[in-house]
Amino acid sequence: IFRMRLQLCIFLSFLLKSLSAHNDFYTSIGHMTDLLFTEKDMVTSLKEYIRVEESKLEQVKRWADQLESLSITAIQDPEGFLGHPVNAFKLMKRLNTEWGMLETLVLSDTTEAFISNLTMQRKHFPTEDDQTGAAKALLRLQDTYHLETNTIATGNLPGVTYKSPMTVEDCYELGKIAYSDSDYYHTELWMSQSLQQLDQGEESTIDKVTVLDYLSYAIYQQGELERALEITKRLLSLGFKEPIPERKMYEKLCRGEGIQMTPRRQSRLFCRYYDNHRNPMYLLSPVKQEDEWDRPYIVRYHDIISHSEIEKVKSLAKPRLRRATISNPITGILETAPYRISKRRATVHDPLTGKLTTALYRVSKSAWLTGYDDPLIDKINQRIEDLTGLEMDTAEEMQVANYGVGGQYEPHFDFGRKDEPDAFKELGTGNRVATWLFYMTDVAAGGATVFPDVGAAVWPKKGTAVFWYNLFASGEGDYSTRHAACPVLVGNKWVSNKWIHERGQEWRRPCDLDQSK
Repeated sequence: IFRMRLQLCIFLSFLLKSLSAHNDFYTSIGHMTDLLFTEKDMVTSLKEYIRVEESKLEQVKRWADQLESLSITAIQDPEGFLGHPVNAFKLMKRLNTEWGMLETLVLSDTTEAFISNLTMQRKHFPTEDDQTGAAKALLRLQDTYHLETNTIATGNLPGVTYKSPMTVEDCYELGKIAYSDSDYYHTELWMSQSLQQLDQGEESTIDKVTVLDYLSYAIYQQGELERALEITKRLLSLGFKEPIPERKMYEKLCRGEGIQMTPRRQSRLFCRYYDNHRNPMYLLSPVKQEDEWDRPYIVRYHDIISHSEIEKVKSLAKPRLRRATISNPITGILETAPYRISKRRATVHDPLTGKLTTALYRVSKSAWLTGYDDPLIDKINQRIEDLTGLEMDTAEEMQVANYGVGGQYEPHFDFGRKDEPDAFKELGTGNRVATWLFYMTDVAAGGATVFPDVGAAVWPKKGTAVFWYNLFASGEGDYSTRHAACPVLVGNKWVSNKWIHERGQEWRRPCDLDQSK
């Protein structure tokens, strides 16, 4: 038995490695054929699950039909019916035993095998990058062979054996991928195709308002203002509403509303034990890592800082707490953030221009800690380096913040944008490549970290930390990381963070021209 189990483990290990080795599926038809067989196995598994569920439902239905017939007879003369000793016995038996058996049957979970199989297989499914790569390949073929959009959408390609028409959702997805690349020419083509199929009566979860919104903007970006105006008029006639302003979205997310995570995207988020590519510190005791969001990719580490460490950090920070600092977008110098409780935005005097410039509204106090204050800080910094693989010597000092009554931090970027060439100049370590944020308290109500542009919300949980990259591997800023700290409604919020900089990461996170990485 042991030998059989060992052989099975070796086989499964080989199978999973061979599947996981196949990345960039869309670049090889040979690798893509493996996916067809994988999908066939999944369909077989799904049909077996349906069969078991239908069998269970059929048993319940038969039981219900029998009892319904019996009840109709019994209630016509209850005392006479129960006067028969067999009927009395069977009633006791049904209520004491058979209804319990029915409860067990109804509560039995037939999904476990199917879900387990699906979860295991999904880890080796194509990624968003594969889907995007396949879409861009289709657009290249369209240009190279001068194919009409409708020809592709109806599947009437020259020499094809197996026609595969595209749905509204398929066309819309192609248009969105082109739009994300600022390819407004192809955005127009495929959004127009989506609209045409909707106008022809095809049923879809995509509505005309959404398609027209993309279409009008794509046409506008190509300089055809009159056509864009006509599309916009049609858009308005269908009851189009302006996008929610950032402030409103920020407030909705703080209340737990408007979170934009679809079930399909949620299914691609996982929990795992993580050792950062077999880092010696975590090889025997990996940490618990959870995907919080997909784009931008945000991960949470559970039980990553202990209660005693938190109390030590707080005790070190308390006597040093001062009003929080922000980076002046003009000078790049860190300045004290102003409080203007009566207004949502405060102003600071720009010493270069002599003008008042808008500053972030932040209600908190913060302190900066280094290894000179206590060896624990070096220990925590090393922990972050071991888990992220990033150099900590060029990172900023650990910042510890405590949010007061209604404490918040309005939407902002952690990295310096192109219109801020002197951001962090005085540090000499380049831009902020990544952010690591410890939650050092639970918050009874409020206090979430929200990302208004993508509809994401991350809630404080003591002892955890979240991590995300602010820059793509190309060095360009990821504007989807714009985030904010929601006001604390009830409770006390302590956080600490490390802003990790570009310098020192040259070999740890090599440059890449692909801005999706």
